[in-house]
Amino acid sequence: MPELPEVETTCKGIAPHIVGLTVKQVIVRQPKLRWPVPETLNQSLTGLCIHAVTRRAKYLLLSTGAGTVLVHLGMSGSLRIMSAEQAIGKHDHIDFVFESGIVLRYNDPRRFGSVLWTTNPVVEHKLLKDLGPEPLLSEFNGELLYRLSKNRKTAVKSFIMDSHIVVGVGNIYANEALFMAGIQPSCQAGNVSLARYQKLAECIQVVLRHAIEQGGTTLRDFVNEAGKPGYFQQQLKVYGRAGLPCVSCHQPLTEIRIANRSTVFCSICQGK
Repeated sequence: MPELPEVETTCKGIAPHIVGLTVKQVIVRQPKLRWPVPETLNQSLTGLCIHAVTRRAKYLLLSTGAGTVLVHLGMSGSLRIMSAEQAIGKHDHIDFVFESGIVLRYNDPRRFGSVLWTTNPVVEHKLLKDLGPEPLLSEFNGELLYRLSKNRKTAVKSFIMDSHIVVGVGNIYANEALFMAGIQPSCQAGNVSLARYQKLAECIQVVLRHAIEQGGTTLRDFVNEAGKPGYFQQQLKVYGRAGLPCVSCHQPLTEIRIANRSTVFCSICQGK
């Protein structure tokens, strides 16, 4: 599943190509995504100019003067910039056609993503209004994590993956940040000290920034806006490396399940 770095990579990739352009037409070939694509999407967007392309959590926001398109890539979705003459693929479900002749094409083999439209302030949308802070902004820090973790018995890994606590820390990056911080993933969130949460918050930011710089993580389904894979996977220290030597102490890495998600860690380096 595309996580925050993949979505941020897509955001930065498509923005220079479509900001300032006017929508000529929206072609919806398959409206049955996670939620139905609005029947009036073409009518609503035609003639509008894209003022900005931003990201909130894992949602891409295409802002116009009259409303905002919310795009979630789901498990396998991607947005790609191409010419209008480009052949249509089997899973190319939506085209945003611009007067300049370029197309922003939404592809989604599994159809777990979504393309929605709102004319209300986007921050008040039901999918966004209750989300936690962005992990790369100053409002996210160890003090926040420590305060919200009070009396919580859930595993610290599940805690930092809760989008009401902080957005965008998916399974891959939770594994990596906890390893970097030296924290056992199954440790109860309420038992982690302030100092360790301060370290963990820093590690989350380092891991996410590094992944963004590398263009995202190479997952089976993820490609960036140009149709190319990300390259962060080669940098992973624990995720997907169960049984292999720890890069620090060389002991075999352990894999367990937490909230039904694969969790890989070093029992030596993350012993507490």
